[in-house]
Amino acid sequence: MGKLEGKTAVITGGASGIGLAIAKRFVAEGAFVYIFGRRQDALDAALAELGTAARGIRGDITKLEHLDHLFETVKTEKAGIDVLVANAGVGEFAPLGTITPDHYSWTFDINVKGTLFTVQKALPIVKAGGSIILTGSTVGVMGTPAMSVYSASKAAVRNFARSWALDLKGTGVRVNVLSPGATETQTVMDLFAQTGMQDEIIAGFVEKSPLGRIGNPSETAAVAAFLASDDSSFMTGSEVFVDGGYAQV
Repeated sequence: MGKLEGKTAVITGGASGIGLAIAKRFVAEGAFVYIFGRRQDALDAALAELGTAARGIRGDITKLEHLDHLFETVKTEKAGIDVLVANAGVGEFAPLGTITPDHYSWTFDINVKGTLFTVQKALPIVKAGGSIILTGSTVGVMGTPAMSVYSASKAAVRNFARSWALDLKGTGVRVNVLSPGATETQTVMDLFAQTGMQDEIIAGFVEKSPLGRIGNPSETAAVAAFLASDDSSFMTGSEVFVDGGYAQV
């Protein structure tokens, strides 16, 4: 029996990258998973991998009516949520001096507003004893050149968990942050490639990591399964790094 046998999970940004890796791990652990994302082609491809224990719903976390549709569907079909992974997020390089209002709004609307209302809209159907997992980042606790807006958005996500752990006192619902370091996803590789210095950037992460490499999405997914399961039943308001030690030394 898997750690999540019989549980219902919702994962935003679940059609690719770390979100898809988490969905795969949750299905392997016995959960039924709803993945939520903006692109139907990505959802369809993900569902082909996930099989019958998953359902895809198209939508945008910055649009509250789309979140309402997501959670109404889950409520109708499954009655409630055991695990919510607020994973959808974006980032792009913009050094100080080049930051535009559009860059700021795009980043904060998705990473901060989207995370906030994903959790708030889901809360009425999160079961007692449920686990809420927010995707953070190592950049939320360290300076990062050309990514100050993204870093600030992830610092906000980190503080959401601290404050919400207090707001949820007495409900039995836990909220924790899962913070990956550099991880080999298509989105991350594309972002590095846009600089024309992909190899140099990766080499920099490898050099500074005590484990001497960047991460695999499945490694972050394994920690997500821990935070989703009863193995982490005495954890709330915490942040768990899956970064090869990059932000820790």
